[in-house]
Amino acid sequence: MYFELITIDLDGTLVDSVGDLHEAVNRMQNALGEEPATVEQVQNWVGNGVERLVHRALTQSMDLDADEVLFHRALTEFSDAYEAVNGTRSSLYPGVLAGLEWLASLDTPMIMITNKAGRFARPLLKRLAIDQFFDHQICGDDVAEKKPDPSALLLAARYSAAVPRRSVLIGDSVSDIRAARAAGFASVAVSYGYNHGQSVREGTGTWRPDAVIDSFEELPAVFKRLVVVV
Repeated sequence: MYFELITIDLDGTLVDSVGDLHEAVNRMQNALGEEPATVEQVQNWVGNGVERLVHRALTQSMDLDADEVLFHRALTEFSDAYEAVNGTRSSLYPGVLAGLEWLASLDTPMIMITNKAGRFARPLLKRLAIDQFFDHQICGDDVAEKKPDPSALLLAARYSAAVPRRSVLIGDSVSDIRAARAAGFASVAVSYGYNHGQSVREGTGTWRPDAVIDSFEELPAVFKRLVVVV
């Protein structure tokens, strides 16, 4: 028996979207008269939703908040820019399509869970032609709290009538792993994502994943090891 529910993160897990995000951040910075960011900076800022990304771009800090007036202006500039470029510089990671096809063959509910707002996440899935794999898509503005809060995962479990301890989240970051642990889900981390410059293989405590993979093509072997016994 495999899992009753499979949940999957978007950016850094399924899709390498940093090219779109980098372009949108730099269009925002240009409109504000600020210095452009590097790809590496934007990659490290990704993972906690658009609002936090904009704060990080404005403050050059992971945790500080920008001036409120500046932030709201910047958020509008970023959102307009990102909507214009969304999907134009993004691609599926190697092995993702084959992995999704294998997961679909299990006939298990599959739900995409992202901190990204639905206005950006859903068109991206459609543009990359993987939206049909998911029974539901839960985005950052569908719940009161984003990952690492477990709300989105628990909502997914309710949607599919799945038991959390028989469910799994596949993600790339500490936020994913902590959300999975808080929800009682198993966690599988991909090694190639955007985990703020940290290796998921070095995770300890609440952000130690149950397994780490280098490609979605490794999922059949990993699922056999993590199989839930009733």
